[in-house]
Amino acid sequence: MQCGKDGSTPFLTSTKMGTRWNAPLPQEILYSFAINPQSLRVLIDSATRMQPEPVTAGVQLEFFRDLETAIGRSQQYLLREQKPEGFWVGELMVDSTLVSDTVAFQHWNRSVDKAWQRKAVNHIFSMQLPDGGWNIYHGGPSEVNATIKAYLALKLAGVPVTDPRMLKAREVALHFGGVPRMNTFSKLYLALLGLFPWQYVPTIPCEVLLIGKWFHVNFWDMSNWSRGMIVPLSIINHFKPTRPPENKVNLDELYPEGMHERDLAPARDPQRFTLRNFFLWLDSLHKFAERFARRGVHPFRPRALKRAEEWMLERFEGSDGLAAIFPAMLNALIALKALGYPDDHPQVVRATHELKKLEHETRDSVRIEPCFSPVWDTAIVLMCLAESGLPDHHPKLVQAAEWLMGMEIRFRGDWKYKNPAKVEPSGWVFEYNNKWNPDVDDTAMVLLALRKIPTSNPKKRDECFQRGLKWMMTFQCKDGGWAAFDKDCTKNILEKVPFADHNAMLDPECADITARILELLGYENVSTEHPQVQDALQYIRKQQEHDGSWYGRWGVNYIYGTWQVLRGIRALNLNMNQPWLLRARAWLESVQHEDGGWGERCNTYDDPVFKGRGPSTASQTAWAVMGLCAFDDPENPALKRGIEYLTRTQNGDGSWTEHETTGTGFPKVFYLKYDMYRNAWPLLALATYKKISERAVAPWPAEINGKPHPGMEDRNPAVKNAGHD
Repeated sequence: MQCGKDGSTPFLTSTKMGTRWNAPLPQEILYSFAINPQSLRVLIDSATRMQPEPVTAGVQLEFFRDLETAIGRSQQYLLREQKPEGFWVGELMVDSTLVSDTVAFQHWNRSVDKAWQRKAVNHIFSMQLPDGGWNIYHGGPSEVNATIKAYLALKLAGVPVTDPRMLKAREVALHFGGVPRMNTFSKLYLALLGLFPWQYVPTIPCEVLLIGKWFHVNFWDMSNWSRGMIVPLSIINHFKPTRPPENKVNLDELYPEGMHERDLAPARDPQRFTLRNFFLWLDSLHKFAERFARRGVHPFRPRALKRAEEWMLERFEGSDGLAAIFPAMLNALIALKALGYPDDHPQVVRATHELKKLEHETRDSVRIEPCFSPVWDTAIVLMCLAESGLPDHHPKLVQAAEWLMGMEIRFRGDWKYKNPAKVEPSGWVFEYNNKWNPDVDDTAMVLLALRKIPTSNPKKRDECFQRGLKWMMTFQCKDGGWAAFDKDCTKNILEKVPFADHNAMLDPECADITARILELLGYENVSTEHPQVQDALQYIRKQQEHDGSWYGRWGVNYIYGTWQVLRGIRALNLNMNQPWLLRARAWLESVQHEDGGWGERCNTYDDPVFKGRGPSTASQTAWAVMGLCAFDDPENPALKRGIEYLTRTQNGDGSWTEHETTGTGFPKVFYLKYDMYRNAWPLLALATYKKISERAVAPWPAEINGKPHPGMEDRNPAVKNAGHD
């Protein structure tokens, strides 16, 4: 049995029979690590560190007054933003492609709403770049798929091709190579309108659903989000329900070499025997079989098609649309119509309604969210408010915690296929309703928030917390990390299939989610000697970049990954003066901007040379500040400049302004701006800094639990200077 840090029994222990779970030890505050003698107020001289300048008592007093004022304003702003039901939800802002796809769908569906289309045109034009193209993240360059989708939507809507804005868009699209350079899913949407030859669209066979787990690579080895997109696409692939636009629009001008196979067919590897070439050969075989399938001569197609339809309809239940995310929802609606469901069928009506709910329509414009984020946003804001000093019995915090408890998923969803552990179903999702797909990251964030609020029924809260924690721990992957939805969804061979160019076929483990779980375990006094913690720490060490940073899978990018790792490690109360952690601190300090903030753009996913080079933002500055706070040095000049940036840039109402895209959907393909991030994370950063400042000047008790206080050892120079190599 492993013991806790104070010698008591922790809530989870390892035995030869597996993992045993005990009641957690009580914890007062979220960032409640013990004082670490190896990290308290240590300054390491290096080329990247600025030395503190002498400050007067008046300046110091003003600094902390500004800090307190900013915290109070932020608290009040967030409390005002809470919905009557008790949750928070911010808008998810994305590129123009969702509106462009919806315009194209309306023309395919022969259901064009002229008033809506006018608003869509305004929105698309509002996002056009000076060079004539459209990008996929704020401040980014034009991108081929977004540009051609926008061009097509505008052309379908009746914008003349001689319009100067269209001429510029056309030039950009041709510069990229035109339609042949688009990805598979974009080409499939064009094929539905008769604007791309089906013979060059990689086949998505519905027979993939019939392959059992006994086969090395099967349907359940695909990522959660890919399954939701691919099943309806496989139905569409079978029927190929082509409907050319009624207004005779085409894209002939965007085929630089004409309709020639050498330009339209997926490119083969120059080497003869490669996995990609094998899958391309297999795709040719599928296309040959498709000829017979359309004539009803295929031994497996009828059964596979029925299974795909049943799988899709089954997952409509308990969800706000298939997978509760726009691409899968739109694909599902097209698939229903391809299957022959009439427009007044309840399933078609419901699917249409769920898509419509994602729209934000104004008098002159319309924009579309990819999904909703109430659980994620509520957990983050609740944690930030609780950490910032609001009492745990505050009515609004209690209401939010109880709303989160009511959102727990007590259903054994699709996760069971990759994780057959005998654990009581639990977990939380990102959206309002998506019972088939609870995920690890949302669950970890919810647990970080719930542990702060006893609620009106502490016993129920404790049971909910423990159930979610046990469920989450079963998702640890073979190499020690955690992924977002599934366990060990890492078979790279799937990235070689021809339709895998959306960069989302797998759900690999990542440092940011793993570190968030370590943070939670640290607050719950799990021993660092526990096997699961040890495996996770080894995984984290292996993922560190040479410069000391960590890649951020679900936030942009290295600032996000580095912050979360440092915060997670600190929560475990490890020695923060270890060289590998000091390298991370030095990296954060080295990318701080002259204005005191931090920023990074999505181009770091294309080339890491751009690490830390984006415009300063409130959310990314908050992440960097929290990363530096992990070293318990409130006098660190870089840290104080970060705090000054946050207090200086706060708006009078307690909010922050942020235009940059700091959320990651699929790297290199799809990004999001979480509107809640700019107002929540800065509060947590300010609160965390306040705590380490108070702790730095607070008198230390001589003993804790009958043992000498570890902070007293810091007065021994030999200990204070340890670990500086």
